[in-house]
Amino acid sequence: MKIGVIGGGAIGLLFSYYLSEIHSVCLYVHSEEQLEIIKEKGILLEKEGQMKSKSIPVKIFSEWHGEEDVTLIALKQYHLPGMISRFSSYSSKKHAFLFLQNGMGHLKYFDKMDGEIYIGTVEHGAMKLDGNHVIHTGLGVTKIAAFRETTVKFHHFIKKIQDESFPFVVEDDYEQMLIQKLVVNAIINPLTAILQIKNGELIHNPYYFELVKRMFTEIRESLNLQNDDKYFKHIMAVCEQTAQNDSSMLRDLKENRPTEIDAILGYILERAAEKEISTPVLEVFYQAVKGKECRVEDNTTCQKLYLQ
Repeated sequence: MKIGVIGGGAIGLLFSYYLSEIHSVCLYVHSEEQLEIIKEKGILLEKEGQMKSKSIPVKIFSEWHGEEDVTLIALKQYHLPGMISRFSSYSSKKHAFLFLQNGMGHLKYFDKMDGEIYIGTVEHGAMKLDGNHVIHTGLGVTKIAAFRETTVKFHHFIKKIQDESFPFVVEDDYEQMLIQKLVVNAIINPLTAILQIKNGELIHNPYYFELVKRMFTEIRESLNLQNDDKYFKHIMAVCEQTAQNDSSMLRDLKENRPTEIDAILGYILERAAEKEISTPVLEVFYQAVKGKECRVEDNTTCQKLYLQ
């Protein structure tokens, strides 16, 4: 199977490496610098102290024309608005897309695209060290569900892509799958980003754990979660499994990159506003992360927002 992977971040590098073990994979990146280092040295995967490298085809994103059977979109949520028109231009009923974003903001773009659309949530731990170097910090699964599909083609895709060393799990309901990941991200990411702590401290420090409980209460009401005990236990399990990890949002702020706060907490705050639900704790952490982002972005932009 021919697979395109768009995005040279940690997830793009991780998927490109593992999927190229069986399939024909081409990675599409945005910078010439990253293109050259991958062409020269391949993708370097570090796992449990061992290093492996693999050479794969790599191109600049502008060279993507939808020629592969499936294209994995491994971009951050905030990059999608500028990319959707290109995906739409080259999408067809023969093509399939697998979106691997946090949050739920990307769902609104899909009516502009033809072809099959699948949605995935990634539970692997991955950290990018260099343009071609990714650390697989924790083995997990990729959950995948169909948003718009032909049943036969979707199951054929799952059968072809399945691999014991890099497993995929099929979910029946894409919305419930995304909400489960959203709830985890909405608590772990902003809390660790602002408190500047490892994930495990959220449940091992009683004062931080109190914040976890208060945020969860507001999220539960905003999203009208059923079986909330299951969701809370899942948050606890993820904190334990990734106890020594920095969250992606904390890494984004440390490395002076924008975060996905709008796609995560922003989405929940919109749902809360529709129901006129009070969310003081969520709003505090949303504003705090946005304030941190102002140090990342051009200061003039922040000043303009303040004056509006």
